[in-house]
Amino acid sequence: MEFDDVYFMREAIREAVKAFEEDEVPVGAVVVANNKIIARGYNLTERLTDVTAHAEMQAITSASNYLGVKYLKDCTLYVTLEPCAMCAGALFWSQIDRVVFGANDEKRGFNALGIKVHPKTIVTGGIEEEVCTDLLKDFFRSKRNK
Repeated sequence: MEFDDVYFMREAIREAVKAFEEDEVPVGAVVVANNKIIARGYNLTERLTDVTAHAEMQAITSASNYLGVKYLKDCTLYVTLEPCAMCAGALFWSQIDRVVFGANDEKRGFNALGIKVHPKTIVTGGIEEEVCTDLLKDFFRSKRNK
């Protein structure tokens, strides 16, 4: 089995599906170190009634706890939606090596808002973009049809 960006993004998509099934905005994330998933997260803002409970925040906290460190210098975050300003700030402070996202967020994404992650962080977008975008569209379509 090949462990590449598509493989790990599909794992993040699995997390997003969990969010969808719990009536949360379907965003999922995984943190990878040495080709191993060390943390998973998905949006929990509704369940926890906490606007900061984004998938990325859940995964960053879990990865830091797993490794026992505050900096994620040798890690990659895979997330199904481009991080928002809050999550980009957390990623900046975590000093994570890479951020890989699926769907662009043209209204609230860190790129659209001109937010920068850590200067050493490598950002890649568009991995499994169509699947990630369709999951979000299906979720919001189901909300409008209720």
